[in-house]
Amino acid sequence: MSNHHTYKKVELVGSSTTGIEDAIDNALSEASKSIRHMDWFEVTETRGHIVDGKVAHYQVTLKIGFRIENS
Repeated sequence: MSNHHTYKKVELVGSSTTGIEDAIDNALSEASKSIRHMDWFEVTETRGHIVDGKVAHYQVTLKIGFRIENS
């Protein structure tokens, strides 16, 4: 076993019609289907889509950090 870890970051965008936290949860849920050893995330952008003067859709750009296997 190594006494250090090496990580990789990927960037993705989660979306939701109900809120920013759901957009984050949706992104992490989808990413977990193909990325193992996810350890952390950071929100780099938050934006939304406006329809008739109201928020219709939230979008959150995330960087997800995951540990390289066997590091």
